[in-house]
Amino acid sequence: MKETKKDLRIRSKVISEGVNRVPNRSMLRAVGFTDEDFKKPMIGVASTWSEVTPCNVHIDRLAREAKDGAKESGGAPMIFNTITVADGIAMGHEGMNYSLPSREVIADSIETVMNAERLDGVVAIGGCDKTTPGCLISIGRMNLPAVYVYGGTIQPGKLNGEDIDIVSSFEAVGQYHEGEINDEQLHKVECSACPGAGACGGMYTANTMASAVEALGMSIPGSSSTPAIADYKEQECHQAGEMILDLLEREIYPRDIMTKEAFENAITVVMALGGSTNAFLHLLAIARSAGVDLTLDDFERVRQNVPHIADMKPSGKYVMQDLYESGGVPAVMKLLHEHGLLHGDCLTVTGKTVAENLAEAEPLKEGQKVILPLEEPIKPNGPLVVLKGNLAPDGAVAKMSGQKISRFEGTARVYDSEAAATEAIEDNVIQAGDVLVIRNVGPKGGPGMPEMLSITAMIVGKGLGGKVALITDGRFSGGSHGFVIGHVAPEAAVGGPIGILETGDTVIIDSDTQQINMQVSEEELDRRKQEWKRPEPKFKTGVLAKYAKLVSSSANGAVTDLDLD
Repeated sequence: MKETKKDLRIRSKVISEGVNRVPNRSMLRAVGFTDEDFKKPMIGVASTWSEVTPCNVHIDRLAREAKDGAKESGGAPMIFNTITVADGIAMGHEGMNYSLPSREVIADSIETVMNAERLDGVVAIGGCDKTTPGCLISIGRMNLPAVYVYGGTIQPGKLNGEDIDIVSSFEAVGQYHEGEINDEQLHKVECSACPGAGACGGMYTANTMASAVEALGMSIPGSSSTPAIADYKEQECHQAGEMILDLLEREIYPRDIMTKEAFENAITVVMALGGSTNAFLHLLAIARSAGVDLTLDDFERVRQNVPHIADMKPSGKYVMQDLYESGGVPAVMKLLHEHGLLHGDCLTVTGKTVAENLAEAEPLKEGQKVILPLEEPIKPNGPLVVLKGNLAPDGAVAKMSGQKISRFEGTARVYDSEAAATEAIEDNVIQAGDVLVIRNVGPKGGPGMPEMLSITAMIVGKGLGGKVALITDGRFSGGSHGFVIGHVAPEAAVGGPIGILETGDTVIIDSDTQQINMQVSEEELDRRKQEWKRPEPKFKTGVLAKYAKLVSSSANGAVTDLDLD
């Protein structure tokens, strides 16, 4: 039975009040509760602290700040942890199969602890790619007063007087294989790319999703662009702890904030910043958790009216810290709102509307070069394009930022694994004009829809960027760039057309007409469909087996509860 707002008001009273609750109270006393604490709302601080990635290695102290803020404001807060996966470490091998499934583990674990302990509100603190959407999915499901805080971006590394980052490391591998750099130079890149705590520095997935969640209204204004090492990051977390009690008192719930218009604001900011294609997967999934009807068509509708104005990596020059120093995400949103591109009446976790928050925000700094004028954009429309055609009837996503061409016609080179495609690139089988196809790596087929950053970085490192197209039913890292099309749906593992594409077929990709097609006759396609056989599941037990059984299409956000209604 679903809880009403009245039921949600102070859930922890079921744990703390009454004679029959003595055993519950005894256990809470063991973790530090006093008589006074039992009279207060119990607040969860969901921490994604971990030592497996720099994105989250500092979040333990941020969680303690959030706890202090909630306690000083009249709450009885408790910290609990969930997992994180380091995508950069998982990239390029079987570990990447676990990356997207980790989003569901994060969401499920936060929902489980919050509901089992009957906590009244939550501050969730994330860092790397899947922690932000995982936290927001759980927040949307529970609909308890909530604030999300992003752990912040890493500083750029320095090498030979220039900024480098984690993508520089991947591309250096391609340069090494081409003989452009030696062992010593490669080692210097390795040692310089990641100088400390924080998420990967460009407009990659972590920074994209943090910006989207700020635009969605679920985080403190400015928090998405505050660097991990900034002292103010701790103040943000302290403030978030304070805000939970205010939200609880005013009975402001996530679904009051995460409306259809709020998601349109998030898409607008993602398009303006030239963010990661993973935003499609994650925003679709968060919207579902909040009961909002969001589709790929909504992304395309919003994209048509939003110019791409951020000169940021991977296709541009600057990183998130540069954006922070230029005024941050609030300054970008202020610019977009002034030009009528945002819904200003959407509610936010501050208790104020987007327009009210932006009225207090400073504009972009004079002379900054990260954000271009709306009148002189990098592209007149958003660079993340939805394509459809006989290769992707349910849709695919192309990232066209940094591309000088909008149409690509070439010969398909088809591989059923990233390893086989990697070998083909290393052996120079893939040449300019080819369409490299990696299939059976979708949500079910991967399973887990692995990212292809290593592949795209190798292509760029070999000097084939823009000269080779890459199509996959898997996905791309936010650090990927080049002529890349992912999220092809339906995926090969469920009988999608990409599963019957053959090496030698001609493929045409056109971002202007928004089509992706293979030039194969209907008769031949019918013959291939008749001969197609569903591949055997790669895993019969464990996390990935369960995930493959439950996960939906990428066109629906690759959620695991779609068919459970």
